Amino acid sequence: MSSPCILLEFNEISPTLLARFMDEGKLPNFRRLHNESEVYVTDAEEAAPNLEPWIQWITAHCGLSYNEHGIFHLGDGHKLDRPSVWDILSRAGKSVWVCGSMNLNYDKGINGAVLPDPWAIGVDPHPAEYEAYYKFVQRNVQEYTNDRVPLTRDDYIAFLRFMVSHGLSLATVRAIVAQLIREAGGRQRWRRATILDKLQWDVFRSYYKKHRPDFSTFFLNSTAHFQHMHWRNMDPSPFKVKPTEQEQAEFETAILYGYLEMDGIIGQCLSLAGRDATVILASGLSQQPCLLYEDIGGKTFYRARELDRVLSFLGLTGEYTSFPVMSEEFHVRFTDERDAIAAEQRLAAVLVDGRSAMKVVRDGTNVFSGVRIHEHLDKDAKLTIAGTSVEAPFFRHFYKPEGTKSGMHHPDGVFWIRTLERRHTVATESASLRCVAPTLLDLFGIDAPAWMSGTSLFRGVTAPTFAYSPRTERTLATPTSV
Repeated sequence: MSSPCILLEFNEISPTLLARFMDEGKLPNFRRLHNESEVYVTDAEEAAPNLEPWIQWITAHCGLSYNEHGIFHLGDGHKLDRPSVWDILSRAGKSVWVCGSMNLNYDKGINGAVLPDPWAIGVDPHPAEYEAYYKFVQRNVQEYTNDRVPLTRDDYIAFLRFMVSHGLSLATVRAIVAQLIREAGGRQRWRRATILDKLQWDVFRSYYKKHRPDFSTFFLNSTAHFQHMHWRNMDPSPFKVKPTEQEQAEFETAILYGYLEMDGIIGQCLSLAGRDATVILASGLSQQPCLLYEDIGGKTFYRARELDRVLSFLGLTGEYTSFPVMSEEFHVRFTDERDAIAAEQRLAAVLVDGRSAMKVVRDGTNVFSGVRIHEHLDKDAKLTIAGTSVEAPFFRHFYKPEGTKSGMHHPDGVFWIRTLERRHTVATESASLRCVAPTLLDLFGIDAPAWMSGTSLFRGVTAPTFAYSPRTERTLATPTSV
C-alpha cells in the first residue's frame, strides 16, 4: 500500500535563490527537505507568451504541454478536457485534498475535498461548507492592490465562524494582530499576503489531520508576488531604474521574508507528514530579473478601480458577470454571444491619449481583457472610445498599484521528492515539467495514461535539455509576462 503524499506547490520560487538562501543558513527547513530528497530542476519548455504559471501548473497536473492541453488564460482551467492527477487517483479509489492548486478542474464526484485557487472561474469549492472561506480569500487576493476589499460584515462573520471550526491556530491569530498593528502605523501592508498563507495552512492542516487523505496539494503564491514586485529591491545592481531610499527601507528584504515564511511552513509540513508520508516540493517555473522595460522606467500596470462600474462606463451591455484576475487582467462572461462580440469591439476601441489601451481576446461568450499599457502614464492621461464622444480622465477609472514590477518568469522549476527512504540525489540535467504528473502517479503504483507525454522520473528520463547549475539561470531573449 502506498504512503500518503503531500505536494507543496510554492509558485515560482527560484532554484537559484533557494541555493543562495540555504547556503547562507537562512532556510533550515528547506535545507532539511533538500538533503532528504531527490532533487530535480524542471524545464517548462516554453517561452513568452506561453510561459505563465496558469499554463505550467496545468502541465504539471495533467502531464501535457501547452500545445497539447491548450489552456492559455488564468481562469480557463475548467475547460481542460483531460483528468488531472487528483481525478485519476480519485477514480482509482484514493482520497484527495486539493488546496488552492492553480487553474484547476476536477471531477464533480471526486473522492475528497477541493479548494480552487482565488482566480478560478466556473469552479466551486467542494464540499460547499468551504464557500465562506473561499469567497473571503478570493476577494482579498483579487483586490490585493485596492484599499477597499468588497466584503460585507456578514462575509467577515461567516469567514470567522469557518476558521474557528476549521483549524485557526493561535500563531495565526497573533500574526494577524501584529499585522494590523503594523498597518495602523502605515507600515508593511505588503506582508498581508503571508497572513493569507497562514490561514490557508491552518485549513489545510485541519483537514489533513482529520481525514489523512492519500494525496494532497497545498498552493502558495505570496513569494511569487514579492519576486515580481521587489527583485529590484533585493538586488538593484542590474537595473537602470534604482529604488529610492524609502523603497529600500520598506522592501529590501521582502523576497527573503517570503522565503523565510515558506521555510516555516516547510517545517510544519515535515512535522505533519511524520515518518509515513512522502513530501514533494514543486514550483512550476521560477523568476529572474526583468530588465526588458528599464528604458521606459520599468514595467507597471493599471487596474480598474471598480470593475463593473468601469465596464458600464465603457458601454458594455447585455447580461454579464465580471471577474478580476492577476495584475491588470479580467474576464467578462456573457449569456449571449452577440453581447460578447459587441463588448470585444467596444473594448478594442478604448484609447488612452489616442492609442489602443486594451488587450482583448474573446472565446465564445467569454471576453478576456486588461490594460495593455505598461509604461508610466501622465496624471492627466485621457480615456476615450474611438468613434464616440466618450472622454474621461484615465485615472478616474483606473489606478496604478504601488511599485514597479522587476521580476519576470523563467522556465526553470523546483521539484524535490522526499520519499520514505529519504534518499538524497541531485540531478545534473533538467527534466521536463511534463514528468511531474506521471511521477506522482508512479508513487501510487498507477501507470500514466497513454496520452500523457511525460515519463515518470522513477523510470528514467531521456532527452535532457541543458546541464543545470544552481548559480546560473538562462536569460530569455524575448519578453516574458511578469
